[in-house]
Amino acid sequence: MLLNVLALLQDTAAESAGKGYALIGAGLAAGLAVLGAGVGIGRIGGQAVEGMARQPENSARIQTAMIIAAALVEGVALFAAVVAFVMQGKVHF
Repeated sequence: MLLNVLALLQDTAAESAGKGYALIGAGLAAGLAVLGAGVGIGRIGGQAVEGMARQPENSARIQTAMIIAAALVEGVALFAAVVAFVMQGKVHF
């Protein structure tokens, strides 16, 4: 994959170089979306466990809120990944 990107960037035509930059942008967008979702869900889980340890009587409420928040974070990451794939699909060679 990296060799394909490098080959696109070495092409001297401005149009082809623009396509290479578009593919790099789509890859970065998808990667950052997944990275952000991983960090977000990790923080949600860690803070939920800490909250349950401090207040065991509220474990059910904390767990419900954690699942809803994790689903929202995952939804945003999925939307960003779809946008990245649409960007990638718009590049024609």
